[in-house]
Amino acid sequence: MVNDEKAGFILPRGATGFFRPKDGPLPETDLRAFRAGLHAAARAAGGKVGEVEERAYPRTFHAASVIVGADESVILCHAHHPWIAFARERRVLYNDEFLAPPPWADAFAHAGLMVLSGEQLFMPLSDVDTSVLTQGEWQEVRFYGITALGGVLFNAWD
Repeated sequence: MVNDEKAGFILPRGATGFFRPKDGPLPETDLRAFRAGLHAAARAAGGKVGEVEERAYPRTFHAASVIVGADESVILCHAHHPWIAFARERRVLYNDEFLAPPPWADAFAHAGLMVLSGEQLFMPLSDVDTSVLTQGEWQEVRFYGITALGGVLFNAWD
């Protein structure tokens, strides 16, 4: 099931991919769960899995696609928290290039991942609990002109 966008959003530590060594390592999203969800989604869509790109520094996400006929849906999986988003195209970082989840997105929820809605990804940062963000993270937000939740979560800041 797609996460309820009316529930608000609280950023946990590691949402931006930044960490302070004194706080310890960031959690890691189970890549096997993402791959399982991806294959289930492809079956549900009547398509096939396209290229899967595992996270590479400084990106905060894995990227993959589901191909149905001539159409390709880009799927992003946050590397540190079990969040899934859909995008128009593959990019290094995102700000407002997100799409609403397709009908077959529930396959990711069945794999233990949270599918973020378009409304959540476009949620203004003023409506998000950002109290966990450090001064350095806020500098990146301002530098890249990020105004919405999706841009904070799916980035390639360094």
